[in-house]
Amino acid sequence: MSGTASGLRGLDQADHPGWYDAGLAHVWLPYSQMKTASPPLAVARTEASRIVLADGRVLIDGIASWWTACHGYNHPHIRAAVKRQLDVMPHVMFGGLVHEQALTLARRLAALLPGDLDRVFFSDSGSVAVEVAMKMALQYWTNQGIGTRRRFVAFKGGYHGDTAGAMAVSDAMHGHVRGVLPEQEIVDLPRDEASTEAFERLLERHSDEIAGIIVEPLVQGAGGMRFHDADVLRRIRAAADRTRCLLIFDEIFTGFGRTGTMFACEGAGVVPDILTLSKALTGGTLPLAATIARRKVFDAFWSDDPAHALMHGPTYMANALACAAANASLDLFEQEPRLDQVRAIAAALAHGLEACRGLPGVADVRVTGAIGVVELERIGDLDRLRRRFIEAGVFVRPFGNIVYLTPALTIEAEDLAKLTSAVAEVLRDPSF
Repeated sequence: MSGTASGLRGLDQADHPGWYDAGLAHVWLPYSQMKTASPPLAVARTEASRIVLADGRVLIDGIASWWTACHGYNHPHIRAAVKRQLDVMPHVMFGGLVHEQALTLARRLAALLPGDLDRVFFSDSGSVAVEVAMKMALQYWTNQGIGTRRRFVAFKGGYHGDTAGAMAVSDAMHGHVRGVLPEQEIVDLPRDEASTEAFERLLERHSDEIAGIIVEPLVQGAGGMRFHDADVLRRIRAAADRTRCLLIFDEIFTGFGRTGTMFACEGAGVVPDILTLSKALTGGTLPLAATIARRKVFDAFWSDDPAHALMHGPTYMANALACAAANASLDLFEQEPRLDQVRAIAAALAHGLEACRGLPGVADVRVTGAIGVVELERIGDLDRLRRRFIEAGVFVRPFGNIVYLTPALTIEAEDLAKLTSAVAEVLRDPSF
């Protein structure tokens, strides 16, 4: 029996559409031990905050497809924009050519971001956006004749992606590659006097070696939905300035309203030197990412020397369909009250998840913006807990020791109440 076949045992084969069994034997699923994990759910369609399964069940989506579908699924404005662009030009290479959707999007992002973050480099995934940011930081120094600054400082609990460079600055999830990738400095966030002193001492000791510092502002996402305040970011900014290190904000998770302001750096009042965006950039429609640099970073590449150019160029960079979706998503942030909706979601999450506080095994309950987290002392059977949520009619995907909600910013109050009620109800029985 094949690994995939063994993973399907116990399911009624009649419930599967033909494409499911024919194709599942040929895919490798993400973050899954496929021998033991429950088989994935077959999805027929999506709508607003609902996932409709092939067997007819409907789940309320609590995580907006890894935080991307900020306007809900199938928003008609984004769908229409993509259809119009498909009729004109789905894609054209971005080498020696440009197009309206990409240039309009770059201009709009620059106008939204604080300070002089105004040079946008497009790619196709968040991990690659981080790779580009790291490459920018390294070459920023070598273009100025400084070849010693070749390392990065990142933070415990941080996660920046699954490609090689991004894994090297990620404390979370990538312990199995330690010793294989270049060793970077991974330290505690400067939350208090002791950790601040340790962070600053490290920077001062290695200032001539550090190209940049990378951090997820306000929320460390995949590392455990850990929150920190703006003072932490101000300390990092001040230390970076003193040691002349570039500061990179990874806003792939926090960008586009998730923490309560359009961008976390805006809410914190701190301007990084380089910033990365992805996930909600296209409203959960198509893959797209952006790495945005301040003028001083771009100026280090502006030269008569061809070797000073940034030598990077993803094949589908600035894909026209994706840029059209992103422009339509920005329209919605302008035309609809998204940030007001985030405030309402924050209040509803705080109220609804309060029922989890004090339950056996619950270590913490916390909310910021449209992010609600129940941290558990441990989760013994993660797969079983995920199944319990599906049985309750919601799609919630716990990881590590946390159960979290990051719903669409447009979720209806009734659906959000069902999500928080389902979390509380499932966690009342700690048998998982």
